[in-house]
Amino acid sequence: MRMNTSRTKFVLLFVIFAFAFIYGTVFLLDQPAESLLGTDSQTGWKHAISTILSPIKIILMGPLLPAITFLHQDPDTPPPFFLATFVLYWSVLVLILHSLLGRIYKGRLT
Repeated sequence: MRMNTSRTKFVLLFVIFAFAFIYGTVFLLDQPAESLLGTDSQTGWKHAISTILSPIKIILMGPLLPAITFLHQDPDTPPPFFLATFVLYWSVLVLILHSLLGRIYKGRLT
């Protein structure tokens, strides 16, 4: 079995879906962007869904919280700095994931 997806396409799709996931949790579930777990003000179903999705959000945003806090110190920080931080971290994360999946498909990692 072989992975048919190129690295560039894999990284691009991962970054697009990660942004969609983060913005979906912020807007659909009424969560603050920095919130990794559900908030008390949510209704029952929103709190349940946020609790289920929190491990994914912790992986996608957890290591970035110090950078987000640092960038929020200046109220006029342009949004591209936040986007660049997310894309850089997620690109490294997905390249590691792509490498591990490639080894699994080649049978080197069992």
